[in-house]
Amino acid sequence: MDQPNNANQTKWLYLFIGLAVLLNFSGLFVTIIGPDGNLYATIAKTMVLRNNYADLFAWGTDWLDKPHFPFWVTALSFKCFGFSTWAYKLLGILFIMMGAVYTYHLAQQLYNKQIALWSVLILLTAQHIVLSNNDVRAEPYLTGLIIAAVYHFYKAYTGNSFWQLFFACLFTACAIMTKGMFALITIGGAVVGHLIITRQWKQLLHWRWLLAAILILLFIIPEIWCLYQQFDLHPEKMVFGRTGVSGIKFFFWDSQFGRFFNTGPIKGHGDPTFFIHTTLWAFLPWSLLLFVGIFQFIKKGIKNVQAQEWYCICGSLLTFLLFSASKFQLPHYIVIIFPFFAIITAQYLYHLTSAKSIKAVRITQLVVIVLMLVIIGVLQYFYQPETMSWLTGIIIGALLLLLIFLPGRISVGIQQTIFRTLLAACIVNIYLNLCFYPSLLHYQAGSEAAIWINNNNPQKLPVYIADGMFHDDMNFYLDAPVTELNPDGTTALSNPVLLYTSADVLHNFTLKGWQYKIVKSFKRYQVTRLKPAFLNKATRGKELEERVVVLLEAHH
Repeated sequence: MDQPNNANQTKWLYLFIGLAVLLNFSGLFVTIIGPDGNLYATIAKTMVLRNNYADLFAWGTDWLDKPHFPFWVTALSFKCFGFSTWAYKLLGILFIMMGAVYTYHLAQQLYNKQIALWSVLILLTAQHIVLSNNDVRAEPYLTGLIIAAVYHFYKAYTGNSFWQLFFACLFTACAIMTKGMFALITIGGAVVGHLIITRQWKQLLHWRWLLAAILILLFIIPEIWCLYQQFDLHPEKMVFGRTGVSGIKFFFWDSQFGRFFNTGPIKGHGDPTFFIHTTLWAFLPWSLLLFVGIFQFIKKGIKNVQAQEWYCICGSLLTFLLFSASKFQLPHYIVIIFPFFAIITAQYLYHLTSAKSIKAVRITQLVVIVLMLVIIGVLQYFYQPETMSWLTGIIIGALLLLLIFLPGRISVGIQQTIFRTLLAACIVNIYLNLCFYPSLLHYQAGSEAAIWINNNNPQKLPVYIADGMFHDDMNFYLDAPVTELNPDGTTALSNPVLLYTSADVLHNFTLKGWQYKIVKSFKRYQVTRLKPAFLNKATRGKELEERVVVLLEAHH
């Protein structure tokens, strides 16, 4: 059934989608968050500096954990734009935007234009999507590639087109070269799940799937070749504390399934409910509507299996269940199925007809909006970021006024609630990206020290680190190479040097007969592990460690 909709409402919808796109670019210049973001940025930077795009290196040694695709893309960005924060994040954000375009196309094919536009709005304002575009890892790439692959597979079998199959396989191969074979479960789950539930047995056994398997295998050859060159040809290399490690076996099995079964070198401890409560915050402000939408979809689908599309529910829930059963769980894993979640939520809202249901949704979203704004208010009150500028305050104030007055004037029914929810998501994330994160990352001492050294080292003194840790946040941001210093005196020094270290180990250097002068001090905190004591300005001091840049001279 079609709801009353006019050109004016659609214009506002496009305007709000534009606002949601801008929102996702708002973290473009915020310092890269460690440890993962800086590690990936440093690996791609090393690729460019060594002019070696086949091997992956981290911490000065061979690195085997993630496949190559995101590093190739990031290295390409670095080649074009130089080593900078925004050059690292840009292509990740663009892959999410590609994901939004494909979410629109898939939703339009499966439903209609209105649901497609709502899906894009919901996707681009989901909390962890905006967060992933600030804290860029592998997930933004994967999110865009997976939904693109599912769309092209859908077009390939409904239109019987070779070129659609070609692109579907190309996107699938890139997804596999981003995170491993696991991507096949989400993509295959969506397509195969739909065909099984709707009992299209002939389609399931069609020769095109064999051709698809061959094409995917062909497209992932660059990854296999690189791993073979770096690891399989060199069994003497020490990886994960042992020799004889096969890069190809790790890629096909240990990387994802080894984590899933907890048999691989990287282990974890799973909790079956982890992704339920993760989705509750990660898909805010739409998560409660999503849960109801999934329930209603399945309830309706059981009564009339053939009348529904099952791509979104199969692609998302199969992945969700596998993640939940896995022993290795991190919140950002879930982002890759958000395009499916967005479509499920949008079609649920579209098909709401009774005044009672629409009222219930309006009240639910009002509570969610108020809670989100209160949390941001409380955070501002206790944290007191020094980065709160007049401009940020004006933007947030303007958005708040729009939230209160605009939706009621430009729209009716459910779309009014959607606009209001979107504006709340914008307020929250503009505050986080323009105010909270820039302040928080002042406590990421490695990147702060690197930026300071770049601006305050006119003699270009060599830079060393010494506290037993490789600092990717420092390695990426520092213009000069960083060397680890051995405090026992075995490192040959050209006199004098700059040393970055923790303040409490400085006396060790004095004992060895070195002379030092502290030139700059930094406060450090593990910014990815936020605790109430740190977030409260009154108790923050006790949570901070000191890092220093010293001018070091050896006297032997």
